[in-house]
Parts: sequence; structure tokens; C-alpha cells
Amino acid sequence: MPLPPAPTKRAALLSPDALDAPARSPSKARKTESAESAQKPPVMDLFDSRAAGDGSQHPSAFRGKEPAGPSRTGASSYKKESIPLPQPVNKPKKAKRTGPTKLFVLDTNVLMHDPMCLFRFEEHDIFLPMIVLEELDGHKKGMTEVARNARQTSRTLDALAGTQGADIAKGLKLDTTGHPEAGGCLFFQTKPLDYTLPVSLPQGKADNQILGVVEALRKEYAPREVVLVSKDINMRVKARALGLATDDYQNDKTLEDGDLLYSGSLALPADFWTRQSKTIESWQQGSHTFYRITGPIVGSLLINQFVFFEAPGEPPLYARVTEIRAKTAVLKTLKDYNHLKNAVWGVTTRNREQNFAMNLLMDPEVDFVTLAGTAGTGKTLMALASGLTQVLDDRRYTEIIMTRATVSVGEDIGFLPGTEEEKMGPWMGALDDNLEVLGKTDSGSGEWGRAATNELIRSRIKVKSMNFMRGRTFLNKYVIIDEAQNLTPKQMKTLITRAGPGTKIICMGNLAQIDTPYLTEGSSGMTFAVDRFKGWPHGGHITLARGERSRLADFASEVL
Repeated sequence: MPLPPAPTKRAALLSPDALDAPARSPSKARKTESAESAQKPPVMDLFDSRAAGDGSQHPSAFRGKEPAGPSRTGASSYKKESIPLPQPVNKPKKAKRTGPTKLFVLDTNVLMHDPMCLFRFEEHDIFLPMIVLEELDGHKKGMTEVARNARQTSRTLDALAGTQGADIAKGLKLDTTGHPEAGGCLFFQTKPLDYTLPVSLPQGKADNQILGVVEALRKEYAPREVVLVSKDINMRVKARALGLATDDYQNDKTLEDGDLLYSGSLALPADFWTRQSKTIESWQQGSHTFYRITGPIVGSLLINQFVFFEAPGEPPLYARVTEIRAKTAVLKTLKDYNHLKNAVWGVTTRNREQNFAMNLLMDPEVDFVTLAGTAGTGKTLMALASGLTQVLDDRRYTEIIMTRATVSVGEDIGFLPGTEEEKMGPWMGALDDNLEVLGKTDSGSGEWGRAATNELIRSRIKVKSMNFMRGRTFLNKYVIIDEAQNLTPKQMKTLITRAGPGTKIICMGNLAQIDTPYLTEGSSGMTFAVDRFKGWPHGGHITLARGERSRLADFASEVL
């Protein structure tokens, strides 16, 4: 097969036309070759014809020196030549907004709430009053989440001020530390500002000083919009009373409205069977029936989402979405835990949503389950019952680990004596109450049998504090996180990433009972986890709607 012509430069690609070109005849040899090189053997001529005539065929590490031995006639001296590299493909950038940029003045609580908030304001500029740095310095000591965030913010500010060419007087570029999404600058208060506040606002208070800085900046940078960002509601109210633009820090919110939270279940339309009658496929596998459906409803479904069909005079359907491909979805019927023959540790479900939740809790393929619901919906009881069954009966997990956010409803009672489990005892009243209920389900073994069962149950349940979770790895454990609505997204990530092989995590909480300061339904760690895990094949969520504790508790949840 004839050889294609040699490339003219090192690392150059041949064109398709060159590969199809005929071989060169001996009479068309390069003119730059001398007579001596023309008399070389054919093999040597073959290798020489592949290289460029300017000697650039050598790697750059060896350029600049003449090779030992006689040089070839007609060859030029070695020169340093840059090798052409393939140019990177430029990704299309997001179109920048053409409107005027704003100047955001950040309150201290925003920096302590989210240390990365400096890089969340896109192309807008940020201004930090000097009193904010003073307050940061006062909160940096301790091991709380607020203290850690204050220290992280201080490190971020130090990194921005320490970049090469940084000038505080002109503003620090926010994209110099690896955050290209931040296109603005960071300004510090470097001089006294002239402002006048009403006499009713004391001058020495930190919040009032920040309000004075916002007032001075509004006059100095007019007509540019200056906005105060604060998590403190009273601070925002005072700012509006003074005619200042203010806003809450919105970037930490997963959802704007708690009603938009993914519920985990979907009611099928009344004409579902009529529409699917011609295209539906069904088959039996074990005790479950599978349906393959098509149509526009598939676009609104997610993996592990529950669907139900209830109509008078027709048999109901309760199923879970197990597969979605293009325009088709596969539904799998559920195991009925309402029936006594399918009781889990003596517990049967009492409503539709509880049955959905129990199917998730008992499925070994589901590694992460979130249960949301008001008081008395059975979250803790079902989680413990399914955990005991899979630990003691099925031997699927080695033990149950239970933890919760230790946020007091009222005033703190102070330090508690004892070991870690003894200190967590007062917080685990829900565990004791539910274990008492589960212990009574075994009525045929007598008093001694129940005492032995309770002792066995206690030996397989470990109560741990969240403060010592960092760095741990749980292997084949059944982990229950109670009161998860009081966790921040960062704390939720810390707990979920503790899971090792064979571990299942259950998060339970009531988003209407958040006790952590500055945490709302939209910014709670539980909302964050539900939104991020929806549609994952090994995760599931269900919102429990009906309370089953007592008629008094149900009525109180509605009217109080």
C-alpha cells in the first residue's frame, strides 16, 4: 500500500484527501534534501521523509543542541518552536443581565447562616460595614454551627483580601478564589460615613449602625439601588420604616412555598382505565402485578412515586412507579400492610399513606426514606416496627441507631449527667413510648417473655448524639433520624453521608414544628433532602396526611 505524503509540521493531522493521494514518485523528492541523503537506503529515506525539514521533529526538551556526529547537509539549525495544541472548545456562557447592578449590604446573621453567601449574588456588588466584622469576631469562638460558619466566613474574607493585586479601596473581585458565578466586587467600610437616624434608634446598637450605613450608601450611590439583606425580621421591619430597601436571604430556600413540597403520591384521574384500555400491558410476578402505561401522565411521574386510583363501584389500585422509559412507565402493585397477616412486629397500617410508607420501609432496595407528617401520623412507630423486624427477624441489619436534633421547645434544662446514651435519654421520650407500644404486641409470651423481649430490643437499639457523627461510617445499620425538620441542609448532608454499605436511613419530621432559629419550611434540611432525592431509584418519600394517635390529638392539630 502506498504511503501518504508526510505532514509539514509536528503533530499536524492529515486531511482525508491526503490519505487517498497516490504515493510520491522518486523524481518528486524534496528539493531541500542533499545528494548524500538521496543515496540513503530506502528504509532510512522512509523515516526521513516523515519529518519536517526545519528540524522541529525533536521534542522541545532536546532542542537547542546540535546532535552529536556529522550534521546532515541542507538541514537548518535547531530552533525553539511552539508546537500547535488543539484549542479548547469555548462553552457558551450565560447571557449577563443588562440591567444596572445593585449594592447589597449584608447583615451579620446572613454570613453566619451561610458562609458561601458572598458568592450567591451573581453580578451584583456586596458591602460589609465595619460593625459586621466586629460581630463576626465576637461569634467565632465555640463549637456550634454558628461559630463554625463565622470562622469559615473569616477565612473566605482573608482569601479574597490576600489575592494578588487585591485592593480593598477599589473593591475585591469575588471571582478570584474559584467562584466564576460571582461577577461583582466586595467592598469594606474603610471610612466613617455621614448619616442621621431618628432619635428613637440608639446610636450604639449594632443593628442601628448597619441601618445608618445603608442610609449613607443610598445617598452616596444614588440613583443606584442599595439593598439591605438580613435574616432578622425586626431588622427588615425597621429598615422599611426608614424607607430603606431590604430583603430576606433567599438563596438558602429550596422551595418558596412549603405547599410545593413533593408529597410522594399522586391520584390517578377518573378516566385512567378508559384511556389506558387499549395500550396497557400487565403481567404477574410473584404476588405483585405490573402495569406498563403510556400517555401524558408519564411525564408527571417519578421513580418510587406512589399512585392510587379510587372510584366508587370500581376496584382500587395502589401501586408504585418502578421504571420510566421515554413515554412509558411501569407500575408495581403494593403489599397490603393493612391486613393482619402482613403485620410488621404486630403493627398494621391504618390508612393509605401509612401503607405507602411501610412499603418503602420494608423494601431492601430503598436506602433512603423521608417521612413527613403532623403529630400522631405514626412516623416513629412504623420506622421502629420495620426496623425491629428487619434487625431481629430478617437479620438484614445488625442494629438500629437512633438520633435526633437536640433543640428544646422551651428553656434549656442545663447539663445532663451520665454517658452519651444517658444524656440523650430525655430527648428520646418518643423512643420509649413507641417501644412500650411495640412490647405489648407480643401478648402470648407472658410477663417473663415480654421482659426478655424488651431486653433484647434494648440491646439492639443504640441512641447516638449528632454532635459526634462526623467522620463515622455505619455498616449494615438501620439509622433513624427523628425531628429532621430542625436540621440545616449542611447537617443533613453530614448525617446522610455517614451511610456505608448495607445501611438504610430514615428521616422523619414535621415541617410545621421547626424550632431552629432562622430555619423555615423552605430552607429546612428535610425539605432539602426531599427535593434532592425525589426520583432517585433507591430513595422514597411520603407525606402522611391523617393522624392516628387519638381523636383529641387529631382535633388539636387542626384547630390549634
